[in-house]
Amino acid sequence: MGRWETVRAFLLGPLLEAAVPKPGNVSRFRDFSDLTFYHFLFADTAVAGVYYEAAKVGELIGRGLLRPGDAGIGELIRRAVESSRTFQDANPNFGVVTLSVPLIIALSMSGDVLEARKKIPLLMGESTVGDTVELYRAIRIANPKGIARGVKYDVYSDDSFRELFDDNVNLLRLAGISCERELIFCEWLSGYEVTYSTFFRLQELLPELPLEEAVRRAFLELLASRVDTLIERKAGREEAVLVMKKAGEVLEGKLSEKAFDEFMGARGDLRNPGSLADVMAVSLSLLAFKGLKLETRNGKVWGVI
Repeated sequence: MGRWETVRAFLLGPLLEAAVPKPGNVSRFRDFSDLTFYHFLFADTAVAGVYYEAAKVGELIGRGLLRPGDAGIGELIRRAVESSRTFQDANPNFGVVTLSVPLIIALSMSGDVLEARKKIPLLMGESTVGDTVELYRAIRIANPKGIARGVKYDVYSDDSFRELFDDNVNLLRLAGISCERELIFCEWLSGYEVTYSTFFRLQELLPELPLEEAVRRAFLELLASRVDTLIERKAGREEAVLVMKKAGEVLEGKLSEKAFDEFMGARGDLRNPGSLADVMAVSLSLLAFKGLKLETRNGKVWGVI
């Protein structure tokens, strides 16, 4: 697949995720006071140029013309976040960018969806402390909600840069330290385990359900299977576990989707799923990479690969 086809896939996935109405999330039918559907449109399309560079880097590594340690993952993430921020004033896609950049490089190294995830440990392991510093700069620009202060390697402390170099904390080591607080880092460690399992589940659901219903079903299953780390950081562990429990009740038929959606919105954006929405976005990008197309049947849109 060519570079621009890869870029298109990783722009389309997050746009689909933002458009589909899902419990607790911004969609084309729901905005928050500080985050709207339009923020996603502007942010997710602003990163096209950086994603193209990530695809080029992956090709060069795959051909042996560039070392994995020279991929510049941290800088690419930082530049994508800067581009996103240039065109809007919120943080709609930091998690998506952080998941997408290494995966775009890996896909461009191998050209194959299944082989790409095997490249992630190499990219993370060969990353540098400089990558981590650039990632920290990206976090400061995006300013995600719920970031802990006063911890070891505090993102917002200038002392952390010296500490990162002193302790030789590359992206792999950072992921090991931070996995408990943020699912994205667990994905780096596991070769995108949750992202790929969601991608496979979507492939199973697409022949059975219209596209929006397939995405909502897969998202409910995600919410019911694991704690969303953004909800946990914003509202606490108990609240995050309650969201997981309620999603399970929907799947069991004990709670309606409408009632669950009302529950998710009852506390503003505190129950807004972030990390799992990011996973869904990148899973949809993998579907697009595989050749996702639309078909209209009896007035409903179906996804076809």
